[in-house]
Amino acid sequence: MSSKLIKPYNSDGGEHENLYEISTEESLECPFCFIQIEIQILRGIFWPAKDLQLFLKCKKCKNSFIGYAKQDGSIFRIVRLSKGNNRSKEFPFEIKEISPMFTKIYGESEFAEQENLSEICGVGYRKSLEFLIKDYLIKKYPEKEEEIKRNLLGKCINELIENPKIKEIAQRASWLGNDETHYHRKWEGKDLQDLKKLIEITVHFISMDFQTDRYMEEMI
Repeated sequence: MSSKLIKPYNSDGGEHENLYEISTEESLECPFCFIQIEIQILRGIFWPAKDLQLFLKCKKCKNSFIGYAKQDGSIFRIVRLSKGNNRSKEFPFEIKEISPMFTKIYGESEFAEQENLSEICGVGYRKSLEFLIKDYLIKKYPEKEEEIKRNLLGKCINELIENPKIKEIAQRASWLGNDETHYHRKWEGKDLQDLKKLIEITVHFISMDFQTDRYMEEMI
């Protein structure tokens, strides 16, 4: 952690009479390049409610943004940053090849989450899971494509997935995904982050499954 002194402007544009100590964490993450570095403080505005808005700059990518600081004893601490770029999770080549719609829907769900649309992003993650599982199964069993498209996700998981690890983790992901679409939550101790983690594990196992098949075919 480091600290700097700054003399901010008043909200009416005049220069404030006092210097304030601003605390920045070394792990503060730039909202544009997502690198955890110390942020350069350029200027600030002091508000009567004892809050500071700071004009900041990333020392790595050179982008600027706003930091919102709250008073903590004798110093001000930066508690949040203004919006920068949206994050986009990168998936293995096999996954993007098997299910491009999964990556598209997942990316849109990430965007909704980062825009604080917390009540709809979970529905998107659930939809992305369905595309992932069904595209995976269609790739495995092309002769059953129409059946797979027509059946419910749970039925596809229970009856068609042979790999036990994929089946078990996909089941749990679908349970949490269903919670995001229903009025009553069944899994009260789990949340959106658990759903995303289960999807991530499902992605990993599916990717490993296809990589294994490829090497088994190439190295007879």
